[in-house]
Amino acid sequence: MTILVTGGAGYIGSHAVRALQASGYEVLVLDNLVYGHRSTTESLGVNLVVGQVGDRQLLQTILRGNHPLQEGSQIDAVMHFAAYAYVGESTKEPAKYYRNNVGDSMVLLEALLEEGKRRGGTPIPLVFSSTCATYGIPDPQHIPINENCEQRPINPYGHSKLMIEQMIKDIGQSDQLPYCIFRYFNAAGAHPLGDLGEDHNPETHLIPLILQSISDQKGSLEVYGTDYDTRDGTCIRDYIHVCDLADAHLLGLQKMMTNRSDNMIYNLGTGNGYTVNEVIQAVESITQRKVPVKPQQRRAGDPPILVASADKARNELGWLPKYSSLETMIKHAWEWHRRRI
Repeated sequence: MTILVTGGAGYIGSHAVRALQASGYEVLVLDNLVYGHRSTTESLGVNLVVGQVGDRQLLQTILRGNHPLQEGSQIDAVMHFAAYAYVGESTKEPAKYYRNNVGDSMVLLEALLEEGKRRGGTPIPLVFSSTCATYGIPDPQHIPINENCEQRPINPYGHSKLMIEQMIKDIGQSDQLPYCIFRYFNAAGAHPLGDLGEDHNPETHLIPLILQSISDQKGSLEVYGTDYDTRDGTCIRDYIHVCDLADAHLLGLQKMMTNRSDNMIYNLGTGNGYTVNEVIQAVESITQRKVPVKPQQRRAGDPPILVASADKARNELGWLPKYSSLETMIKHAWEWHRRRI
């Protein structure tokens, strides 16, 4: 069975590629390398097609198994990670996000429908990488956040992901598209082998920013908001290990391929919330280095608390995170980071 992974040269996508390989799947990656890395796919030993998800002709060639890198293997399912994902940038260049995230995803969905009809069956199954950003600023009474919480995104990135979710659900109903949607919270950590990790430019995630600050790569760590109504005044977030995310995607794919059920939409998180200061203290304890902190004013739209309820994924998929402790995530991220400095 061959799986197409869009965005498979990126952080989360590459870990999903490894999880698929470990389970015996053949994998082909489609990535435009705007944020992904060719070296990542080379280290995984996976074939990489450099291109845009919105290239309809390229998609048709790949889905039918006619690309030179496929050796005649048609695509049996798609994991769709490819997206622009910088919240701040999305507010400055919303058209870029709607064109790339929504527009390209629509082309992908149409291609899955067309290929399914050509084969005389249902559309090619899709696992979609969504985000907790679709929830916006949740009501504090609805924390931890479950899948039924109202989705009210507050930036174009979150809106783009919600639009894609809606397209998938509508097409799932009208054309029997098999799908599984994952809304995950703060991805963190790196592969325990130390050869896959988080390599963004620019970097916006807290743990790698802290590690950069203690490695003289960035200077002081800017902490946005120290006066929230939380236990120490800083924001609380739910961090989930990237390998646990990858495992959930694999479980979702397997369930969808063998016994599709309705409403395969899952939150992914640990259910544990940590403040920014607590993450800083954990990094200091593990690395034995002092983090230089520079307090800043709050950023508009930052919720005080974002914590997931992942009970549905646990109950329906049998998903059990292996690396749920914050300390483990930081240790793995630190090992990856030290190999690169």
